[in-house]
Amino acid sequence: MPKLIECVPNFSEGRRREVIDAICAAITSVEGVTLLDHEMDGDHNRAVVTFVCHPQLAVEAAFRGYQKAAELIDMRTHKGEHPRMGACDVCPFIPLSEVSIEDAIELANKLGRRVGEELQIPVYLYEDAASSTKRKNLANVRTGEYEGIRDNIETDPDRKPDYGPSKMNLKSGSTAIGVRFPLIAFNVYLDTNKKWIADKIADAVRALKGGYKFVKALGFEIKERDQVQISMNLVNYTKTPIFRVFETIKSEAARYGVNVTSSEVIGLLPNDAIVDVADFYLRLENFSRNQILEEKLRSAGVGGGSATVKESFYDEVASSSPAPGGGSVSASVGALAAALTAMVCRLTVGKKKYEAVKDELSAVRDKADNLRQELIKLIDDDKDAFNAVMDAFKLPKSTEEDAARRDAAIQKATKGATLTPLTVMKKAIETLGLALVVAQKGNENSISDAGVAGLAGLAAVEGASYNVRINLKSLADKAFVEATQKEMQALRNLGQELAAQVKKEVESKL
Repeated sequence: MPKLIECVPNFSEGRRREVIDAICAAITSVEGVTLLDHEMDGDHNRAVVTFVCHPQLAVEAAFRGYQKAAELIDMRTHKGEHPRMGACDVCPFIPLSEVSIEDAIELANKLGRRVGEELQIPVYLYEDAASSTKRKNLANVRTGEYEGIRDNIETDPDRKPDYGPSKMNLKSGSTAIGVRFPLIAFNVYLDTNKKWIADKIADAVRALKGGYKFVKALGFEIKERDQVQISMNLVNYTKTPIFRVFETIKSEAARYGVNVTSSEVIGLLPNDAIVDVADFYLRLENFSRNQILEEKLRSAGVGGGSATVKESFYDEVASSSPAPGGGSVSASVGALAAALTAMVCRLTVGKKKYEAVKDELSAVRDKADNLRQELIKLIDDDKDAFNAVMDAFKLPKSTEEDAARRDAAIQKATKGATLTPLTVMKKAIETLGLALVVAQKGNENSISDAGVAGLAGLAAVEGASYNVRINLKSLADKAFVEATQKEMQALRNLGQELAAQVKKEVESKL
């Protein structure tokens, strides 16, 4: 499976759909981000948004959500049943596939730094990303809610945020950013409006009161339904399954002469969690997930679900279509060079032997990650630029005016198709510069990876230069041709020089 991370930001708004729609639009404005779900609760005045993407897109997508929430939500006037501390109240990262907890913690810190510095919102890290054991539990971080944190953040040392100012952002509040196991938000309704009964039952199942270790629970009065609710977060459904909590609530409710009327899941939940419930209540014998039709189809690769993005790109290149072609492949090779450079940084940072270069290579890692995303985007940009040239050639030319417009469109599109690979060259040059740093200072056990990054970076430079040169032949603007040719040759020379330095450094350590 490709790398995937889930992000579930909770926003303190459950009554104005237009606000949550705007926040979701901001999140999904990052290309490659998929919105899986968004649910609003008017009583709690809260919305839960779920999106997934490649981990390198997650910070930007989440930040845009924070930015829009800061613009549209005012905590000074916010009221709701659910505990809250900020416009974007919490934002957990959940590793799904090919992403480690350490990778997710790195994302949480990157997002925390941006939210704190750029939006001036106090940020507290929690769960697996927590900077101290006191902050591991979200309930501890959110103690006192918005008003309590507002009143104490400037005077209580325990309230000092991990990122951002030690001063409440009065409009946007503060926020908690973390890393956690997939959580199930599960609510159970009772046929009574007596909140004290819900409180008693919540205490019976919640960890802090001696209940189940992986259950957080509170009782709420839902006035519009004239009922009470036990609202829960099941933080590890494999160790405390849904059915066990549900059966305990039924049993406790019977003690007070009330019944469970219904339950609900807020947001998404893993397939295994529901399979466990079915297995328990149906008392199935010798049951396995392979008996689920969709699971069997997925594992067999039926329906195209098993094809990865990489395989799809290779298939496109191998097809009879002229795009994506050499320009896109050059960008792809450059992205791989950046990826290898970032990998060497990650295999270096945190090692005691390389403590002296920790900060420098952390910065190189971040730059390499950004370059990788820029080069990945250029894969499609090059394809689009080529298609724009083809579209221009299809324009009518039956009259002199049409022919003139067609020629002008061809020239304009060809300039675009020239500048795109030129940009690939520039980004690849930047990548080569970073590859040289990791070859010089990175983990020597990964020196061969630094070497391959250098070779791939040079291939990207040279490959993209071919596309620049072939397009220049079709242009009539001699000044543009001359200037671009000069810039392209300078980039080639610099690329060859940097690649030679990387190679020399690598071979001296092999």
